[in-house]
Amino acid sequence: MVGEKGKVYLIDVTNRDGVQTARLGLSKLSKTMINLYLNEMGIYQSEFGFPTTRHEANYLRANLKLQELGVLQPIRLGGWIRATAEDVTRAFYLVPEIKDFNLSISTSQQMIEGKFQGKKSKEDVLVMATEAIDAAKEHGARSVGINAEDASRSDLDFLVEFGLAAKEHGADRLRYCDTLGYDSMQTIYDTCKELAQKVGIPIELHCHNDLGMAAANSVAGAMGVMDGGQDAYINTTINGIGERAGNADLVAVVLALQKAKGVAGEYEFGVPIKLNMAWKICRYASYAFDVPIPINQPGVGANAFAHSSGIHADGVLKDPQNYELYEYEELGRGEPEIVETGREICSGEYSGISGFGHVMGQHEVKFATREEAERVLELARYANVLAQKPLVTDELLFIAKYPDITQQLLTLAPLADIQPVG
Repeated sequence: MVGEKGKVYLIDVTNRDGVQTARLGLSKLSKTMINLYLNEMGIYQSEFGFPTTRHEANYLRANLKLQELGVLQPIRLGGWIRATAEDVTRAFYLVPEIKDFNLSISTSQQMIEGKFQGKKSKEDVLVMATEAIDAAKEHGARSVGINAEDASRSDLDFLVEFGLAAKEHGADRLRYCDTLGYDSMQTIYDTCKELAQKVGIPIELHCHNDLGMAAANSVAGAMGVMDGGQDAYINTTINGIGERAGNADLVAVVLALQKAKGVAGEYEFGVPIKLNMAWKICRYASYAFDVPIPINQPGVGANAFAHSSGIHADGVLKDPQNYELYEYEELGRGEPEIVETGREICSGEYSGISGFGHVMGQHEVKFATREEAERVLELARYANVLAQKPLVTDELLFIAKYPDITQQLLTLAPLADIQPVG
């Protein structure tokens, strides 16, 4: 691909990095809904969870079943694990249908000394990473990304060595992790361009927001990768939810790639992105995480298209382009929000069949038999117990349409013996 400019793809990590955020979490149904919305939006891959974690196994397998049924297509569903052969084996033991992975290991001297406490060397890191890649490929993995944790504080020559070793063993991508948000736009552009040129495989950008530059650094790094002749994969989270100060915000990254000076028209998406999904997916994630969208959030904040000062109000009334870089309709905004202030029947963990039938009837869902309605109601009750908040319309419709998948999503077996598959 040398001499050609690469393209950019998005890998959203809300269901992996986002749920690692302190004090936050998502139910398995909420994680599934996010995967469905990401697929509809045109996201290349969702890092959908942890295949070595037992309480994730049913959820992961249920989503892979949705993929098999054609519901979650064409999005890929990738699991995140440590770069050890043992974790690869465990992942395939718990989730044998999984096909896509990101394997992670630390590469900086700080982490090697401070995290591994002198028990690992750079040579050990290379051996562990390549053995994990070999194990994944031997188990039938379709794609394997190798993650260099704390890459922005790693020696560049070692990153090149790490990437070349991974490439030799069949890695499909090298993930450059700005784990502490340490990079600047210039440093990440230069480093990732050189990695693309010297390693010769696609590069992922995984940026954190500790200095408030995650989205900008992600775009700058991707530009370097593409200018270096390789495809770039940007990691995002919805509303920027992530550990500490968060990750690169999905909508901000898309807006920058589609609208920014010197970027729009110069760097192309490998998969078309439906920006009009932004409002829906951001509102849902806000509700599911119970974290309000900041009023000044790009594109989806309450003030993103609000004008107060006389000069601005006058200017935008004459021509919106005077003070708006893009139109609110592009993000799927504009419909009125209706709040019930009269009689309302809700669906919850203590709902009865009559009220539930009324609620579902409002969404034009009819059940063939009372038994069918009672089964879906029971699943909705359990989903409500796990979410501890009213289910949104799309969740109720999902439960009614895929009751068997829902039952698998809601099934947990703590401390039970792991039974071999097949």
